[in-house]
Amino acid sequence: MTATRRGRLAAGVALAGLALAGVTLFAVHQESARLDQELAAQVTLILERATPEEHQGHGHGFEARVVCAVEPFGMDPPDASSLVEVRRVYARHLCAIVGESRDWAMSVRASGPIAVRLGVPPRVEVPAAGPGYPERVRRLIPERYHDEAFAGFSDETAIYAARERFAHALDQR
Repeated sequence: MTATRRGRLAAGVALAGLALAGVTLFAVHQESARLDQELAAQVTLILERATPEEHQGHGHGFEARVVCAVEPFGMDPPDASSLVEVRRVYARHLCAIVGESRDWAMSVRASGPIAVRLGVPPRVEVPAAGPGYPERVRRLIPERYHDEAFAGFSDETAIYAARERFAHALDQR
């Protein structure tokens, strides 16, 4: 076999390996994105279906319907690959109270990082606002997620969907 043929064969093997690695990374990313979507949907339902008493336990007091946007940034165990494996979700949330204002931008809202224990019943933990808030967030959220806990939404899709549900809920009143 000539050096040119060996070089072509090696290049072909390398390209095939790169293609396989790319497909594998794409599949892992797709699986991770799917799990994030499932977690976001689950936590959104938990927040939006919470009773007024449960919301008071989260540090919010109101009687009206709530519409939320949720973006997960972590979970326990961190290597979970399916919804049934996840025990806790760490996420950014933005919830608006329907009816306080007809305008989303002027509505009463609550936002920030939360920890949600999935289970029956689920348990939502929200760090209390006020002096010492950053330290309460750090106690609630594992250290590996601290940067994410203090970041804003990385994708506005969940917020746009919540705004649409907010407008629809106003139309239903």
